[in-house]
Amino acid sequence: MYLSNDKNCTKNSSKDKVRLQRNFIISSKITFIYSSVLGAFIILSPCASAQNQPNTGTELPSAVFPKITVIAEVNGPISYAGEQVSYINHLGLLGNKDILETPFNTISYTEKFIKDTQATEITDIITHTDPSVYSSNINGQNLEYYNIRGFTQTANDVSVSGLYGIAPYYRSTPEMYEQVEVLKGPSAMLNGMAPTGSVGGTVNLVPKRANDIPLTQVTARYLSDSQLGGHVDIGRRFGDDNQFGVRFNGVYRDGDTTTDKQSQETQFASLALDYRGDNARVSLDAYDSQEYVNAPTRGIQLAPNVPLPKLPDANTSLNPTWAYNDSHDKGLMLQGEYDFSNSTTAYVRAGRSKTAFESQSASQATVINEAGDYKTSLGEVADDWQRDSYEIGVQSDFKIAEINHQLAVNATKYKEDHNLNARFISGLDVTTNIYNPVWPAFNEPLIAPALLNTKTDLTSFGIADTLSFAEDKYQLTLGVRHQQVEVNQTGLLASGNDYDESAITPSVAFLTKINENTSVYGNYIEGLSQGATAPTTATNAGETFAPYKTKQKEIGIKYDMGEFAHTLSLFEIKKPISYLDPSSNVFSFDGEQRNRGVEWGFFGKPISDITLMGGVTYIDAEQIKGNNAGKEAVAVPKWQGKLGIEWAQPYVPNLTLTANATVVAEQYIDANNDVSIPSYTLLDVGARYETSLRQYPLTLRGVVKNVTDKHYWAKPYYQSLGIGEPRTAMVSATFDF
Repeated sequence: MYLSNDKNCTKNSSKDKVRLQRNFIISSKITFIYSSVLGAFIILSPCASAQNQPNTGTELPSAVFPKITVIAEVNGPISYAGEQVSYINHLGLLGNKDILETPFNTISYTEKFIKDTQATEITDIITHTDPSVYSSNINGQNLEYYNIRGFTQTANDVSVSGLYGIAPYYRSTPEMYEQVEVLKGPSAMLNGMAPTGSVGGTVNLVPKRANDIPLTQVTARYLSDSQLGGHVDIGRRFGDDNQFGVRFNGVYRDGDTTTDKQSQETQFASLALDYRGDNARVSLDAYDSQEYVNAPTRGIQLAPNVPLPKLPDANTSLNPTWAYNDSHDKGLMLQGEYDFSNSTTAYVRAGRSKTAFESQSASQATVINEAGDYKTSLGEVADDWQRDSYEIGVQSDFKIAEINHQLAVNATKYKEDHNLNARFISGLDVTTNIYNPVWPAFNEPLIAPALLNTKTDLTSFGIADTLSFAEDKYQLTLGVRHQQVEVNQTGLLASGNDYDESAITPSVAFLTKINENTSVYGNYIEGLSQGATAPTTATNAGETFAPYKTKQKEIGIKYDMGEFAHTLSLFEIKKPISYLDPSSNVFSFDGEQRNRGVEWGFFGKPISDITLMGGVTYIDAEQIKGNNAGKEAVAVPKWQGKLGIEWAQPYVPNLTLTANATVVAEQYIDANNDVSIPSYTLLDVGARYETSLRQYPLTLRGVVKNVTDKHYWAKPYYQSLGIGEPRTAMVSATFDF
């Protein structure tokens, strides 16, 4: 559950020694402040003054103060030293779990980390230091794209407070959220089937809530080439017990990116209202998001037998200067939870989002020779979506004999209505060159005829029970979810076959606490994706396939040192792949991709003044069945390493120096493994300085990304090749009023 972080953190957190140490640190700070104030009062009191007067022979009476115990509640997620990673993970159906009691590999980024990265999208946050999450770092794509444990995911499969379909369809600006969470691996039992079937992991966004301390914060920022922007964040609580909260965030950015002739404009506003009572909590979140990109990036591909071309200049745009993407998203979510007792809570969530998208752009760009000549067709599209999402559930803790139970039951419903309107622009196929692209003039209104309407309905029911033994030292989680998938299509491109299939996805996980600082865990969990319909060119044209399951086996260990933590896990994920058999011409899901890997991660403060976060991941991604059996999977580097470091300067108070390194191994861009893009290393350097201006707190942040201006090929979402982001400067100033 998500509405009351304080309640759930307290309810689900471990009670081991490390947690007691953290509570002792907080209590010590509170006691010190209280003692200082009390001491000052004593010194300034008449009695104290009398004691300092010359001795007149009359003894003053002594004062004996009673023992006072101060109990304080800390608002917001508890985080590791450095305040980059939260101790608490949200696990969908299972609710909130302390990191040492989570039988999966997860990480939750804090609001402070979001601000300090100066992120403009969620991808910037989750790929910054996590080696198991890969991003191409290509400017101006129309959507957020990354892969987790070697499997592709887009922004459409991001959840908000556990609810799919509420976040913007293509890109989420992060200023609305106080926590960004990544659960690695399939999660159908925990969260239900993702709308587009992503299985490598789940990204969940937790909206900001007003804190007890009033907040008025203004941020001004600059992003090279010449993009300026600002962010306003205002929070207040009202009522006798601060039970009513309001949080507003507004964002505006506009200007040129580091890609030649490319510009991007972002407008965003969100409002969060919440009520927190003794037993009930209710919240309402609403947002409006608009983005316009001129000369967006789509990428290029290679014709057969054409080798990897030499890189163009890093700021080269491979799309027409008149091309554009224009998207507009609106979202609304209402959620509430009620405590029937200290051990039983019911919750409900409901939301709706709408997206309108228009684009005129290069569609299929193919390099035809080593000289870099390429042909492209131009097209336009006008899409719109309406997505409705609902969830209702109950969580209850109870004990039978000597076994503790955490029982959770929920039901989810997701409905999507998508209209596709598109056409190729006739008479405008272009041949040009990647080193000096020249485009014909074009100035026509968008004319995109209706081609397809798709209605998707996902319904699921899930139940899970976590059994704990020996004072929670041994934990076993058993769960299962039934998922129904219905799809109906009409229009010129409709397959003519309605889709109505179901599947059951079980899960089992165990966790053992070796000691108060160390947990060992393992899990078997499945992901679920919608099966396809055989194309018209296949012998079995029109055949509809049931939802296919992606299966993960994982074991791992977590070592929590209080201020610094390590995670190590080994995993295997098998995902079915569809293909058309070249001999029989039969379309099937008999192919399979297997990703085996090991990942090591760390975060926190190993020593005073130094904060580290990063790790190393090795993934052996192989196509083990199908047309390309024995070949490596596309766009999955075998090795990826990342290191983020912050050094709080002992020589210059309030100055923190930062650096970030990313190493990405070679990766194939075609299923036959004929062409690969080389490995590359990126280095970012920056600084953060906290001061005040006219008594107002001021935080200055600056970073230069890709400081060596490394030029490199990367894999975009739509095509095979794109140009990685060149050297980019980011500067911001945040005022607290």
